[in-house]
Amino acid sequence: MSKGKILLDRIPIDRESKVTLPASKSINNRVEVISALAGGSTKILNPSNARDSVLMREMIGKEEKEIDVRDAGTTFRFLTAYNAIKNDKKIITGTERMKQRPVGILVDALTELGASINYLGKPGYPPLEIGAFKYSGHHQIKIRGDVSSQYISAVMMIGPVLPEGVEIHLTGKIGSMPYIEMTLELMKDFGAGIHIRDNVISIQPGGYNAPESFEIEPDWSAASYWYSFTGITGIPVTIPGLRRPSLQGDSIIAEIMETIGVKTQFTTGGIRLSPSDGASEFNYDFIHCPDLAQTVATYCAAKGITCRMTGLESLRIKETDRISAMQRELSKLAVKFLESTNSWIISGNIQSGDTPVHIETYEDHRMAMAFAPLSFIRSLEILDPGVVAKSYPHFWDDFNRLSKPSGS
Repeated sequence: MSKGKILLDRIPIDRESKVTLPASKSINNRVEVISALAGGSTKILNPSNARDSVLMREMIGKEEKEIDVRDAGTTFRFLTAYNAIKNDKKIITGTERMKQRPVGILVDALTELGASINYLGKPGYPPLEIGAFKYSGHHQIKIRGDVSSQYISAVMMIGPVLPEGVEIHLTGKIGSMPYIEMTLELMKDFGAGIHIRDNVISIQPGGYNAPESFEIEPDWSAASYWYSFTGITGIPVTIPGLRRPSLQGDSIIAEIMETIGVKTQFTTGGIRLSPSDGASEFNYDFIHCPDLAQTVATYCAAKGITCRMTGLESLRIKETDRISAMQRELSKLAVKFLESTNSWIISGNIQSGDTPVHIETYEDHRMAMAFAPLSFIRSLEILDPGVVAKSYPHFWDDFNRLSKPSGS
C-alpha cells in the first residue's frame, strides 16, 4: 500500500479470531549485526519482514560506498557502529527526518574508541562519512542513558571485537533498559563475555561464537494493537508464539492492559486476549517501554480512562515528534493530551459524528496502528497507511480480516 489514505468505518467480526504477528524487528536487527560480527554463518529462523529489518539485511556488507537507510533509525545507529569497526569507508544517510534525529552521542563514543567519523551536514546529525578505524587504546567510555538506548546497544555489540573489549559507564537516568538487557542477552547467546553492574557494562574481548541457528520471537510491540482491539470491541483474540519470559521489554503490555481492561491468558502455544473490567484512572511511567505509549494513549481515549503518562521524553526524537503528533490528532477527536511538568495527561471522550476524521500519520507506523482501533467508535480516514510496512507489513490485512465495513 503506497501513500494515500484508507477509510476506516468498521465493526468487528463477531467471533474469536487469531492473529499471527511479524517477528520482532528489535531482536532481528540486533541478531543481524551480531551474526555478521560473528562471521555470518548463523541461520536466522523466522526473520522479520519489516522494512527496517529488510534494510538491515541488505545494508550489512554492502559494497557500495553510500548507504541510504531511509527512515530506519535503529538501522542507522547500528550500521554506524558496525561499519566503523569494520574499517568500511561509507557514507550513511537517510530521509530528511533522519537528518533531524541526533546521533552525536553515538559518534562521540565511537570516536573515543578510535573511529573516524565526519558530519556531512549539521554537526551532531546525519549524514555521516565513516573512515578507517584506528584503535585509540581507550576501553572505558561514558554514554548518557537518558536519550536513546540504541546508542548504547550499538557500542555494546562491537565491544567483543575491540582489542581490549569495552567498559561502558552509563550516566544520568537510564531509559529503555529492557532494550539494553535484550542486547546483552543476545550477545551472550552468541558467546560474548558481558555483564552489567551498577550502571557499568563490561564487555570482554575475544569476539563471538556463532550458533548454528537462531529463532526470532514474534513482536510484542505489534501485539499491543490487538490488546487495544480486544479492549475496545470485546472480541477475544488468540496470538500464537508469544511467551514469557521474553527478551522484549514490551511484553509489559500484558500487565499494563490487565489494569485497564484486557486479560492475558498464557498457553503452551501463545496468548489469548479477552476483555475484563478496568480502572477508570491510570498512571504509568513509560521510560522503559516508550513504543507502547501511543497505543495506551489512544486506548485510554477510546475507553474514557484518565491517564497520566511519564517517561515520554524520548518520543520527541522518534520517526516524528510523537508527543506533538498525538496532541494534534487526539484533539481532532475532542481528546486532550496535556503536558504538565514532565508528565502528560489524557482526558476526554471521543466524540461521535458522521464525518470521517482525518488522521495524519507523519511517516510514523505507530501512529497509523495505534489509531486504527478507534475506527470502531468513530469513522476515521488514515493518511499514508503504508507506513505500517516499517514494522508490521500485513497489519491492514489482519485488521480487515477481523472487521468489516459498518453497515455491511
